[in-house]
Formats: sequence, C-alpha cells, structure tokens
Amino acid sequence: MTGTKRSSEGLDAHRRKLLFRSWHRGMREMDLILGTFADAEIGTLTAEEMDQYERLLDIVDTEFLPLVTGERPVPAEIDCAVLQKILASRRTMTF
Repeated sequence: MTGTKRSSEGLDAHRRKLLFRSWHRGMREMDLILGTFADAEIGTLTAEEMDQYERLLDIVDTEFLPLVTGERPVPAEIDCAVLQKILASRRTMTF
C-alpha cells in the first residue's frame, strides 16, 4: 500500500514515473511528504518544474529529509521553485 489518493490515470508517462517515485522512496517519512506533494501537484507542474522535481527525487532520503524538515539549511544549488512548493505544502500537511 502506498498511501496515494491520486490515480495515475490521465497522466503522461513522465508524470506517472514521478508520482510512483514520490511514493516509493524507501523512507516512509519521505514517502508521505513527497507522495502527498505529488498527489496534489504532479498534474500541474510545468516541464521545468518536473525537471526540478526529478533532480530533487535523486537526492537520497537521509540527505533530503533534514532539508525538508528544517533541521539543515537548504543549499543554494538545490533551492528551486519546486523545493519551495514542497516546503510550503509540508507546513500545511496533516497526517
């Protein structure tokens, strides 16, 4: 069980892949943070935002989680519009 509440129906192959990767991170906390974000936003991300998101998904969970939770500052080289959207959505998440 992934936890997703969104169907991949109607999404192109690239968006389906990103949605799947969002819910299958390996660390449940990141599954919930990124999966919930992807459920809400994957259908409306621009091509540039999808590229940004894919680069963020390449960051290993043990490095990414402290950035998302605010335990470590976000390095300038990965700070982007999509990361800011993830951080904003995380502040409003309820599990």
